[in-house]
Amino acid sequence: MSFNQKDILFEDNHVIVVNKMSGVLVQKDKTGDKSLSDHIKSYIKIKNKKPGNVFLGVVHRIDRPTSGVIVFAKTSKALSRLNKQFVDRKVNKKYLAITNNTNCLNSNKLENWIIKNTKQNKSYIHSSPIPGSKIAILRYSLVKKLKNYSLLEVIIETGRHHQIRAQLSNIGLTIKGDLKYGSKRSNKDGSIDLHAYKIIFNHPVTKNKIEIKAPFPKRQPWSSFLVD
Repeated sequence: MSFNQKDILFEDNHVIVVNKMSGVLVQKDKTGDKSLSDHIKSYIKIKNKKPGNVFLGVVHRIDRPTSGVIVFAKTSKALSRLNKQFVDRKVNKKYLAITNNTNCLNSNKLENWIIKNTKQNKSYIHSSPIPGSKIAILRYSLVKKLKNYSLLEVIIETGRHHQIRAQLSNIGLTIKGDLKYGSKRSNKDGSIDLHAYKIIFNHPVTKNKIEIKAPFPKRQPWSSFLVD
């Protein structure tokens, strides 16, 4: 199932925040597959008994194989105000990534140039700028090591296409299950072990600080990592 009401982490008249499952599109693309946005519109339409079209603004996205917290706006006013927070970099997003490599620093800052190959739907890292490239900056810290895996907390300072996946892979920290960026094995369900686990933003109407965490995926090796 791609959406369940239990996946809703926060909802009021202005905002709805959902824990996206891996494999689900945030917004419809050329595949034509039903997206999370479509499912939530249907949910709102039934819940509120709306006769016409339902407004739902997509504030930000995460990759299809990635799981975790996603914020949607239920009004145009909320959408414009949330968009401004993202543009002004006032939204704090934290990810958790399980990598196949246990040989990593306790913390590190990665600053590279990244360019997207649209045909391949893949991004490539460069040490210096080339035509069409954009700066990509992230910071990671080691949370816990197991025998075969490391759990990293990742904070991105720039939101680029496949940024976390490409930058970590570039230094040998391949995300578990991510065949596109060098993982030797896929996960059985087609997911990758990258999870958007926390977001902090100001409510677009009340201005109150909102902090939301998305529960871990219910599969190994996530269940072996205990993080508050």
